[in-house]
Order: sequence, then C-alpha cells, then structure tokens
Amino acid sequence: MTGRGGLICGVDEAGRGPLAGPVFAAAVILDPARPIAGLADSKVLTARRREALAAEITSRALAWGVASAGVEEIDALNILQASLLAMRRAVESLAVAPAEVWVDGPHCPRLALPVHGIVGGDATHAGISAASILVKVARDAEMRSLHELHPAYGFDRHKGYPTEAHLVALRAHGVCAAHRRSFAPVRRLLGEGFISAKAGIQ
Repeated sequence: MTGRGGLICGVDEAGRGPLAGPVFAAAVILDPARPIAGLADSKVLTARRREALAAEITSRALAWGVASAGVEEIDALNILQASLLAMRRAVESLAVAPAEVWVDGPHCPRLALPVHGIVGGDATHAGISAASILVKVARDAEMRSLHELHPAYGFDRHKGYPTEAHLVALRAHGVCAAHRRSFAPVRRLLGEGFISAKAGIQ
C-alpha cells in the first residue's frame, strides 16, 4: 500500500475492552505487487478465515509486526495509553520503514513519522484491515495460552471480555494474575477481597 509519499503502514489494536490479558497492536506494510484478496475488518470474518488471511499477510507483506502492552502496563498507564504504546512498539518493530502510518480510529501513537487516524479504517483501507486480522489472531492465541494457565475463567471462549460467564467465574474463583486490576469489575472484586489463592496474590 502506497500513498503520495511512499509506503503506508496500516495499524490496528485489539483488546481494549476485556477485563484480562494484554492489549495487542499490529502494523502491516502491504506489497502492492502481491495483493491479498478478501481483506476486511477482522470482526466480520470467521476465525478460520482470519487464520488463513493472517498466513497470507505474513508471507506476502513487505513488513509486519505485532506487539503488546501487558496487564501491569495497562493498570499503570490506562488502557488508551497502553494501546498506543503497543501500536508504537509494533511500528518500531518493522523491518521496513514506512513513509506514513495510518491508524484505525481517532487515537494515534507518537511516532517519528506522519501518523493519521482513520475512523472505520479497518473496513476501508487494506493495510489497516490486514493489521486488524493479524492483531486479532495474535491476541486470540495469547488468550488461549492464558486459558491453559487459568482454565477456570474460560479465556479461550470470551477472550477476557466481560461476558456473563466471565463475571460469574470471577466471583466464583477470584481475581487471577491475568486480570486488569484498574478495570471496574475487577477493582470492585478486589475491594471485596475476591483474590485467587491459586494465583498467589497477596
């Protein structure tokens, strides 16, 4: 993907809303000579289709990077600043330097490059769509890994979002190391003393 000034990097994040797990970001510079059919906002694609497209993106893109900000950073900075930090890390990890960065949404990380926020960009710009797919696949994989460590919460199903099943599990089992303590439902439980002994938190 190129603009008037050269290569464009598309950026998107995943995981701002969940109560648990890191927030992730992906940065992708597509190769104009190797187009990828079917790129779209990751939310409208099936998991199987996302996985297939992610494999195409990583093999055909000029450059791509995935990065995250952990639970401790989210709690220290707030979720918006942590997501911007993950975006900056993703862009800075690229093996090829873009001329511009296009970010899905109104909030942009501080970079030593021109950066533009595009609301709804994951549905309208191929590079951002590609980033939305990579980041969704990467974060889902991380939440499946967290499920292996903390199987009582169902992270493999709800990916940390505040579903009814997740909230029930939180009250039944307490707060584990993967939970974001600054988020209101978790903070309330901590105030009530719902801390998981299994997580070893004092």
